[in-house]
Amino acid sequence: MSETVEHNERKHRFEIRADGELAGFAHYHLSNGVADFDHTEVQPRFNGRGLGTTLVSAALDQVRSAGQWKIRASCPFVAIFVKRHPEYADLVVD
Repeated sequence: MSETVEHNERKHRFEIRADGELAGFAHYHLSNGVADFDHTEVQPRFNGRGLGTTLVSAALDQVRSAGQWKIRASCPFVAIFVKRHPEYADLVVD
């Protein structure tokens, strides 16, 4: 299975595709240079494949490489991810 993560700026979300099919997304609200990730969703038929982790990791890597935003993790999945991966702690604002 090939996976790609792309930033869909128009919909304010990062999307993951599995074999070209939309499998999930991580939605955010952007304000004052802070992207508040408020909802992450993977379609049920793709559950158990680690796509949520791949999605959030790639999204935060893209945020870091752009160097323009910090993040807030209102979404429980993103909050747990950041807690388990302290290498992303520098991106988080209170």
